[in-house]
Parts: sequence; C-alpha cells; structure tokens
Amino acid sequence: MSKRTIAIVGATGAQGGGLARAILEDHASPFVVRAIVRDPESAKARALADAGAELVQGDLEDPASIARAFEGAYGAFCVTFFWAHFSPEREDAEAKMMAQAAAEAGLKHVVWSTLEDTRRFVPLDDPSMPTLGGKYKVPHFDAKGAADAYFAEMGVPTTYLLTSFYWDNLIHFGMGPQRGPDGSLMIAFPMDDKPLPGIAAEDIGRCANGVFQDSSLIGQRVGIAGEHLSGAQMAAQLGTALGLPVGFYPITPEAFRALGFPGADDLGNMFQFKRDFNEVFCQARPIERSRALNPRLQSFADWLEANASRIPLPE
Repeated sequence: MSKRTIAIVGATGAQGGGLARAILEDHASPFVVRAIVRDPESAKARALADAGAELVQGDLEDPASIARAFEGAYGAFCVTFFWAHFSPEREDAEAKMMAQAAAEAGLKHVVWSTLEDTRRFVPLDDPSMPTLGGKYKVPHFDAKGAADAYFAEMGVPTTYLLTSFYWDNLIHFGMGPQRGPDGSLMIAFPMDDKPLPGIAAEDIGRCANGVFQDSSLIGQRVGIAGEHLSGAQMAAQLGTALGLPVGFYPITPEAFRALGFPGADDLGNMFQFKRDFNEVFCQARPIERSRALNPRLQSFADWLEANASRIPLPE
C-alpha cells in the first residue's frame, strides 16, 4: 500500500518541524512528508530533504503556492505564526486561505493548530481585561479560535489541535530566569498559584503525527500538554536543572502588561485568561490523552535534562 502525503506548513518551524521529523523518523509510518518551506536552500530545509522529505516552495503570503503544495496530498498540517507580524487580521486571512486551499484540494484530514477564542469567556465589554485593537482580548488566541469556523464551514475534515505554552519559550522568547531586586534568579508569570499547561515544542509535532494516524479524531478538538505545573513548581525544577536557586514571582497581569516589550499586553491578557479560567483550560489539555497520541511525550524534567544548558541566564 502506497504511503500517503502529509503537506506541512511551516515545516522548518517549531510545530511543523516536529511533525516532519516524527514522520521521517518512523520508517513504519503510513505517511511521507511534503515540507512546505519558504527557502528550499536553507539549512533546515536541506536537513529535511536529506532525511527523505519532499521539499515544496510555499509561503502563506502567496496563496497560489499553498494551493499547489496541497494538491494530491492526503492531509495537511496548518499553522500560523502570530509573533512574526503581530497581526491577528493577517492570521485570520492566512487561516481562511489554508482552509480554502484544503477544501479545493479535497484533503482527507487537516490538523489545524489553534487556540481558544477568549472572547467566548471574556466579552469585549468586560473591564476585567483590557480590550486590544478594539476587538480582541488575547489577539493571538482569538484570531486562531475564530478561524476554526473557516475549516468547518468549508467542509474540511479537520482536527482542531489546541496547543500549550512552549517550554522552549524559556530559551527563545525571553521568558527564562531574570534577576530579581535582590539579585536572585526568578521567573515571573501572572498565574498566581494556578498550574500552567506546558509542552516541549517538539512534542506538538509528535502529537500531531498521532492525530493523523487516527481518523476518528476528525471533527474533534484535541488539547495537548506534557505537564501542568504551577510557577513555583517550574521554578523549583529549573533550579534543580540549572544547579542554581530559582524563585517564582507571581506578577500581576497589570504589571506584566506594563513591561512594555512587543506583545506584553497580549501575553499579559493570555496569562490572565489561563489563570482566571484555569480549570477549563487545563481540562481541555489532558496529559494522558497527549501521551496516547505521543508515547515519547516529555515531562518538564525530561525537557530540562536535554535543554537546561540552552536557557540563557542574566549576568
């Protein structure tokens, strides 16, 4: 039986790259990888090609290239990257375009990497959380959540994959330990004592691979996480892995939003949403179901063992 093609948007990125590697590493996989990349000559793209992926040039700014990349495939992994442009309107347009391309290509299974539309929990006129851009509470959540409707309305057989906080943000996104007023190391999230579902970015792709292998998940919302940990628990495990004491500072959402870096208001609202609606947010991301999809699922301690040395520390 011939293998079926999965077209992967963002195949050199965190989520898409994890999915591509998960398929390529499994020689018994029923799938082959069509890696959609902006630059087929990049080192990451060449590494995928060397591992057996088909490279196809494609860019979300060029809808025709995505349509061509989806042609003849069995399924597609669809993802957007808000932090490249900070525009929820652009995310909306990209999601609509991918849904249209998937429908026109007649794909049998799409995995759409999405998040909750927080406006269903916090109306725009609710003053407990600032409204951003006139029509969002958490822009990088809301645009994805609202775009779920495109895949449904266009009749695309879709699994809606609800992701979690990347532990890799401690390396790449400036969320690693900082110096507190007394000079000690600490991490700061506006979560109080509530648990934060987290996951290794690589495991998102591995879970998506599990989803593609189970067609009964078409039409379902599937939330994934590697572990649910409070800020204090994360700090303790960080300290053990780094060999240095790390504390947790429960900054307020207001203070986090006031930090002023690009996206601070969005992230401050995000953490406030996860704190205020913690039970439903965590329940949507059960660890055992994630492990069933991905038997290699890492705990935070597992991830730290492999990555603690990559976390930048302040002087």
